[in-house]
Amino acid sequence: MSTVVVYFSGYGHTQRIAEVVAQGAEAELIAVDNNGDIPEGDWHKLAAASAIIFGAPTYMGGVPWQFKKFADASSKVWGVRGWQDKVFAGFTNSASLNGDKQVTLQYLQTLASQHGGIWVSLGLLPANTLAATRQDVNNLGGSVGLLVQSPADASADQIPQGDLDTALKFGQRVAAVAARLN
Repeated sequence: MSTVVVYFSGYGHTQRIAEVVAQGAEAELIAVDNNGDIPEGDWHKLAAASAIIFGAPTYMGGVPWQFKKFADASSKVWGVRGWQDKVFAGFTNSASLNGDKQVTLQYLQTLASQHGGIWVSLGLLPANTLAATRQDVNNLGGSVGLLVQSPADASADQIPQGDLDTALKFGQRVAAVAARLN
């Protein structure tokens, strides 16, 4: 039983989150390159995985073209139901607190559903009190998947700790659900 995190990162922020999610899930990382491709061997890793976690930044209200190219290439797998009944989950980040991240998560969830997958939500209550800070778990109030905010003028090392803590817990949740179902 294995989990794979497949992601695209334009500036390093999504890669940092992918690493933390992978740590929580004890997962292998697959990076979609700047041309929207992954090596042939990585398609075999995805085929063998019991769980796949998608990760992409939100650019202009959706996934970047590189991730979309990867998703379109997965139609070969879709045609033979190669990912049927696998566990799926997803995460995204953007520079804004909202940044239309929900649209990206819905895209990732739809992609998983087209493959016949079983979607895992974030499963954490939001930090939505007056005393809540960016250091709290799920401070952006996600439900469908993991939401992360990476300030446009910040390095990947400056992602708020609450988002990193949420990413770790998210990876752990996906791995636990996959273990229960498998």
